[in-house]
Amino acid sequence: MNDTWVTLVGNAATPVDFREAATGPVARFRMAVTPRRWDREKQIWADGRTSFYTVWTRRTLASNLSGSVAVGEPLVVHGRLKVREEERDGVWKTSVDVEAVAVGHDLTRGTSAFRRVVRGEPALTAPAHRQKPATDLVSVS
Repeated sequence: MNDTWVTLVGNAATPVDFREAATGPVARFRMAVTPRRWDREKQIWADGRTSFYTVWTRRTLASNLSGSVAVGEPLVVHGRLKVREEERDGVWKTSVDVEAVAVGHDLTRGTSAFRRVVRGEPALTAPAHRQKPATDLVSVS
């Protein structure tokens, strides 16, 4: 099946809505994308019409997103484009969603500090030579 892949550059327009679903973590937020064009006649940058997209994430990306993104932050989102049309009360509505596979801060507009998420119990992933029996541990008060 052919998918339409997009990369959006814009700002988080709403807080991240994080939920634990039966299939795993799910998060969504709205993203505002406003094109900027150089107006040669006026010699200024001019904003175009803002488009809004609902960005959906699942599993680990959803969990990490909820603790990393706030309203107004500049973002880059990459994922599958989904356009839906439906009729409500006799009026046709179009919704544009992106099923994101990657989300990050736009570093052309600021800095970011990456923190790797550690999964599982640290004692289970530590090398065998560094593990100590529980009786050798000393408590410091």
